[in-house]
Amino acid sequence: MRYPLVQRGLIALVLVLAMAVWFSASAVVPALAGQWHLSAGAAAWMTAPVQAGFVAGAVGSAMLGLADRIRPHLLVAGCAAGAAGCTLVMALFADGLPAAVPLRFATGAFLAGVYPVCMKLMASWSPPASRALAMGALIGCLALGSALPHLIDGLGRLNWRAVLAAAAATAFCAAIIAGALVRPGPQFPAAGGTGRSRYALAMFADRGPRLVSLAYFGHMWELYALWTWLPAVLAASRITTTGLPAPAASGIDAFLAIGVAGLAGCLLGGWAADRAGRAATAAAALTVSGACCLLSPLFFTAGRPWLLAFTTVWGAAVIADSGVFSTLLSDLVDRRYLGTALTTHTAIGFGLTIVTIQAIPLIAAVTGWRYAFVALAAGPMTALPALAALSRQITPNGLPSTFTERTLS
Repeated sequence: MRYPLVQRGLIALVLVLAMAVWFSASAVVPALAGQWHLSAGAAAWMTAPVQAGFVAGAVGSAMLGLADRIRPHLLVAGCAAGAAGCTLVMALFADGLPAAVPLRFATGAFLAGVYPVCMKLMASWSPPASRALAMGALIGCLALGSALPHLIDGLGRLNWRAVLAAAAATAFCAAIIAGALVRPGPQFPAAGGTGRSRYALAMFADRGPRLVSLAYFGHMWELYALWTWLPAVLAASRITTTGLPAPAASGIDAFLAIGVAGLAGCLLGGWAADRAGRAATAAAALTVSGACCLLSPLFFTAGRPWLLAFTTVWGAAVIADSGVFSTLLSDLVDRRYLGTALTTHTAIGFGLTIVTIQAIPLIAAVTGWRYAFVALAAGPMTALPALAALSRQITPNGLPSTFTERTLS
C-alpha cells in the first residue's frame, strides 16, 4: 500500500504547484491597477479570462475525449508546462490588458488539462471506500496552490513580475514531477482507447450524474467569486475599521482563509463523506457556506481577529464539498469515460464562475464591499434541493442503490 500512498502524494503535490499560476495575476491586482490604471471592473479581467480559458479548454478536451485517450500523467505534464510558459511570458513582456488577457485565457485553457486529469489520476489510485478523503485531499491542494501567490505577495512584497515568475517556476516543477514520477493507478482503465466524446452530454441523461452536477454548479456559483474578491473585501474592511490600508496583511489573511482553511476543510469533508455519507456531508458544507454569505455584512466591521476567524470558517466550508462532488461523480458515471465526465462537469461549473466573478465588483459599486457577497448565497440555496433529491437514490457512501462495488471497481 505504500506505493499508492506515494502516488497520491505526488499527484497532490503536482496540483499544488501547478495551480499557483491560476490566481498569480489576481494576487497582484493592486500593483497592476496602479501601473495599468485599472478600475475594479477591469481588474476582474485578471481572473475571468482564466475561467473562460479553462471552460474552452475543458469543452475541447471533453469533445475530443483527451482525458481518456492520452496517458493522464503526460497530459498533465504538458499542460502544466504550457500554463507555466504563458505565465512566464506575461511576467516578462505584458504591459497592459491587451497583452495580459490572451495570456491569462491560454493559461486557463492549459489548466483544463491539469485539474480534471489530476482528479482522474487520484481516483485511479483510490478504492471507493476511501475515495472521498483522497479526493478531498486533492481539492485541498487545489485551494492551497491557488492561494500560494497571495502568500508570496504578502510575505515578500515583490514586484508583480517577480510574483508571476515565481508562480510560473512552481508550475514548471509540477510538469517535471508529473511526467517523471506520476503514473495512473489500477482503479480505472488506462488511457489510449477511442474515447466517447458524446458521453460529455449523454451522462446528463442519467439522473444521478445530473443531480450531482446541479449541486456542484451551485457550489461553483459561490466558490471562485469568494476566492477572487476576498482579498479586496479584507482590504476594504481594514480601511473601514482602522482607516489604514494593510495590503500585506490582507494577502496573508487571504492565504490563511483560502489555502490553509481550504485544505483543512477538504480533508474534513472527505473524511466525513467516507463515514457519515457523501450527500449529507456536501449538504452540511453548503449550509455553512450559505449562512456565511448571509452573515458576511455583520463581520465586515468586526475587526481583524473576528473577521479572520469568520473567513477561516467560510474558507473551510466553501471548498469542503468540492472533493465530495467529484467523488460522487466518479461513483455514478461510466468508469470508462471518467476523464470526459469530470472535464465536462468542471467546464460547466467554471463557466458559471465567470458570471459571479464579473458580478461581484458591479454589486460592490452599488452596495459597497460590505454587502457584495450576499448574492453568493443563491448558489448553496440552489444546490441543497438537488442534494436532497440525490440522497434518496444513493446509499450513504454515494453508490447508486442498484449498483454494487464490484461493478465500479
